[in-house]
Amino acid sequence: MSMMQDTVEVRVPATTANLGSGFDTVGLALDFHDSLSFTLGESDDDAVSVDIEGEGAETLPRDASHLVITSFRRAAADLGLPLRKLHLSAHNRIPQARGMGSSAEAIVAGIAAAYAFANDGVIDRDDVFAAAAAIEGHPDNVAPAVYGGLTFSWKLGDEAGDGDARFITAQQVHRESASEPQTVPAHALPAGYHTVRYPVSTDIHAYVFVPDFALSTSEARNALPQQIPYQDAIYNVSRVGLLPAAMCPASFGGQAGGTGDRASASNPAAGIQGSGLNGNELLFCATQDALHQGYRAPLMRQSSQLLGTLRAEGFAATISGAGPCVLVLRYGDIEQRLRALAGPQLDSGHWRLLPLAIDLAGVQVERRQ
Repeated sequence: MSMMQDTVEVRVPATTANLGSGFDTVGLALDFHDSLSFTLGESDDDAVSVDIEGEGAETLPRDASHLVITSFRRAAADLGLPLRKLHLSAHNRIPQARGMGSSAEAIVAGIAAAYAFANDGVIDRDDVFAAAAAIEGHPDNVAPAVYGGLTFSWKLGDEAGDGDARFITAQQVHRESASEPQTVPAHALPAGYHTVRYPVSTDIHAYVFVPDFALSTSEARNALPQQIPYQDAIYNVSRVGLLPAAMCPASFGGQAGGTGDRASASNPAAGIQGSGLNGNELLFCATQDALHQGYRAPLMRQSSQLLGTLRAEGFAATISGAGPCVLVLRYGDIEQRLRALAGPQLDSGHWRLLPLAIDLAGVQVERRQ
């Protein structure tokens, strides 16, 4: 790698996790981005300088402890890059500690930049995802930040929390049940974090209500019980299975138009056998939840109240990630309806509404020398 000064530009989308039913597994990328510039100097030292504009300008660190910097340094070391002076310039739009994936954005940005420096501006998204999930400790936000679109993520192997390329054996995945053993795969499965990206209809609109108060992910997680009722688990499993069809009916036999009482441009679920629901009704069902939002409601009463108001009107509303932002997904433009419905919150000056498209590209990088 040349020791001449060079720069990598990184653009990372905001993300929303859970979507109601998909607790700790489902994520969606939003067309709302942070833009960061990484410039390496010629000197072989660990000097760091940080400029921040926008969200977090008054609160985020401007030294080597910044999450973007620590993620970059870790990935750079893993890739064998020499230590060089680093300047980070960040233009932040994603709100901090609001449930829009600000920490995932920071981690993905740092790792993607390191890969771009190591590979002449080219990144391997699978490698970036694996490294980012290992640092974040859960993949639901980093997956859509890397790949864009709708992602379902999971982890194989209890020991695979550090991103190693270890494998779990058939004996490790074999679990005896009360009646009979589970089926054991004939081959070893790669331990670690994994994700699958699903298509998303371009007709879906996302709306995010952003409050002026924050909630830490750790505080929100501590509000959850250690055990849940069996029926609640069944409830969420039945709903999360609907999400891929609700988010892109065309991939499951639905159609954007057609004939019949329930088939129209605003009813893309027409043609999906068995549902009997239009697109927005399917979204509403797919975003129902019994596992986490109710337990966290006392920590964000304003968000919970707004969530209840929106769902009472038939909108597919959820708490975005750990909160306190509130997300609405809808086929068709409903911005004015939402502004009227949430008038008291918006008029208070403590909330704002972001009408957003879905980001289908994920993290983007460009190297300039």
